[in-house]
Amino acid sequence: MFATRKAFLAVILLVLGLKTNQVFSQQASEAIRLNQVGFYPKGPKMAVVLGDASGGSFQLTTPDRKKVLFTGKLSETRLALSGKKTRIADFSTFQTPGTYVLVVPETGYSYPFFVKANVHRPLAIGAIKSYYYQRVSTDLTPEFAGQWSRPAGHPDTRILIHPSAASANRPAGTVISAPRGWYDAGDYNKYIVNSGITVGTLLSLYEDFPTYFQSFTTNIPESSNQVPDLLDEVLWNLRWMLAMQDPTDGGVYHKLTNPSFDGMIMPDKATKDRYVVQKSITATLDFAAVMAQASRVFGSYKQALPGLADSCLTAAVKAWEWSKKNPALFYRQNEMNQQFDPDVVTGSYEDRDASDEWIWAAAELYATTKNEAYYTAVNLFPDTQMPLPSWPQVRLLGYYTLARLTTTLTPLAQKDFPDLKKRLVGFADNLIQGADRQAYQTVMGKSASDYIWGSSSVAANQGIALIQAYRLVDRRTPNAQKYLQSALSNLDYLLGRNATGYSFVTGFGSKPIMNPHHRPSVADGITAPVPGLLSGGPNGNAPRQDKCAGYTATSADEMFIDAACSYASNEIAINWNAPLVYLAAALEAIQTEAGYTSEKK
Repeated sequence: MFATRKAFLAVILLVLGLKTNQVFSQQASEAIRLNQVGFYPKGPKMAVVLGDASGGSFQLTTPDRKKVLFTGKLSETRLALSGKKTRIADFSTFQTPGTYVLVVPETGYSYPFFVKANVHRPLAIGAIKSYYYQRVSTDLTPEFAGQWSRPAGHPDTRILIHPSAASANRPAGTVISAPRGWYDAGDYNKYIVNSGITVGTLLSLYEDFPTYFQSFTTNIPESSNQVPDLLDEVLWNLRWMLAMQDPTDGGVYHKLTNPSFDGMIMPDKATKDRYVVQKSITATLDFAAVMAQASRVFGSYKQALPGLADSCLTAAVKAWEWSKKNPALFYRQNEMNQQFDPDVVTGSYEDRDASDEWIWAAAELYATTKNEAYYTAVNLFPDTQMPLPSWPQVRLLGYYTLARLTTTLTPLAQKDFPDLKKRLVGFADNLIQGADRQAYQTVMGKSASDYIWGSSSVAANQGIALIQAYRLVDRRTPNAQKYLQSALSNLDYLLGRNATGYSFVTGFGSKPIMNPHHRPSVADGITAPVPGLLSGGPNGNAPRQDKCAGYTATSADEMFIDAACSYASNEIAINWNAPLVYLAAALEAIQTEAGYTSEKK
């Protein structure tokens, strides 16, 4: 057990293999908000100062504050959603690597931070490594898990067919095996819909930056094999997903679950019967999309993983065919519980519109097979809307794929590319419009509507959309750099430049969340939570949703408490971590060409 945050952070850094000269201090001012990890030498560097700061100046100093290295002027006063006043300290022109603090004479000084090349590489590693800690059906050993080692939970080799999922070949009570996978969030169940967007995002990261991941290791059991660690981790969940398809008809079970949530206990202590429940159109289409994409990606590793790419494509096609026969079979948990026992009351992941899942699945199957029947099977561009990706809205994942692979596609899709590019770039333009005038000067938070359940993933997915635009335009133009810098502003938001003052990633920053709604982190008896996990973040409706005591804020951007009971603001989830992985790793992968560092990797 650790008595202080300082001791806790030191152990996390040791476990992740990081080094730091960081100076920790309990006297750092909470009124200065910045990326608590650091900045690229040639990248933008900003802090937010709360209050009037009437003197109007700031200084960059050594951590002991004895030597002033840079002096600047604060911006004009701005107003946050809460009505609080803020001013911006911009020290982007300071490019000397080192460890520093920001001093505002009337306010105090900041937490220490780095200016250095590859400053977010440890974060990218930690965010990917978080999936190892979420693995089901395997021991987490000290060699790879450090102090968070634990016995295997849920072998999932004896899974019952729930009556809602019964078929002639698999009647209710039939036992199947569906091991592996990741625990979905703070609970111990596994859900196809949420796995879909998670795996799709991680595979997209690999497709966008394949070279970068050839030398990117995360210290997992598979690190010594011939497959990149990112793909090894994806494969742990992908193999579970394959087991969730009924081999008879191609339909995919919506989830593998207990009837009700477990208490705050360790995985190996959670021994209730587990079921696969009803097949659904959304789960099956998400599955089809992921498997088609996985077939493309793992097709490059046929020697290390013989047969996998073919198996994935076969599964994707079967799922598509089932979907054409069952387009209205939506998952309705309450209706299901009225017909079948036992009742299931875990996460429902219900969605009443599968049009976006059809678009994603069609795009991925077409991109993999080049069969134009998939491209024409659905209306890929039904309107001009560009909804940010989330588990019930996956349309843009398909668009990202079509844009990414356009030169490899048939003329049928290539003729639509100019319009698709215009849509994606226009979406990015709308995101950045006015962001430079916001109280925290981030794309995230332009509207109170950003602060929903899982708002941290909103920030990260906005960052992905901006990186997609950056990849589509001439990178020498000012707009290209603006997209990239705006994406980086949202990473700054996640790491401390926000209205709460927290870094929302466990184990990173001087004030990270310490009490996520995450059963292993609560039950393991260790003060330090499992590292690399992204908290859901501020949620304007959180007090009504989880009824956790302790909320005092009145504005959506501050509606957050670092408490394990706050599942509406402080839970973790695999689909939230995936865009964090993408954002941090993508920024690292392109930092040299973006001019963020003069150091070559």
